Amino acid sequence: MKMMIPTNQYGRQAALFGLAAAGCYLLMIFVTLAHIETLSGLRPFDMRPGGYSAEQANALLSALGPSGRRYYLMRQIPLDLAYPALMALTLVSLLNWLRLKEVNHRLVQIGIWFSIWAALADYLENVGICLMVLSWPEISANTVLAASVASTVKSGLTTAAVLIVLLGVGFWTFKRIRPYA
Repeated sequence: MKMMIPTNQYGRQAALFGLAAAGCYLLMIFVTLAHIETLSGLRPFDMRPGGYSAEQANALLSALGPSGRRYYLMRQIPLDLAYPALMALTLVSLLNWLRLKEVNHRLVQIGIWFSIWAALADYLENVGICLMVLSWPEISANTVLAASVASTVKSGLTTAAVLIVLLGVGFWTFKRIRPYA
């Protein structure tokens, strides 16, 4: 009976953080990032999981104009400061819930580290975006490269963390239905 209290706690945390993360994500996708794409006619940095070149970064920042660059800094970046932490907290809570359900401890630990590193990579990407916007038109190729690499790493680690959660849920489900098969 004592194990149910932490299990329920992690489940509630995952649900609350997940709802907050989903709300933040939906605001970014349907409001701020959509507006940036409408203003520029180009995909925002945040929507380029494969990264971007210095030419692509310059094209986006030029197309945004002064008001669009200000919008990126004042509207998109604040949301993207909340989202990585909320996503990581959601994934870590789910992984801790799976750990208490006796899913492979090593798999859970890897998923937790991937979740944390994905959030850190997202924050590094945000720093790079801020530096590019603030220094435009004199953006450094190294800044673009660093932000682009952070974007790619963030995408890969987030995907891996989510897949680990799904794999863990699959293992847990299989363990639950196996006695009935």
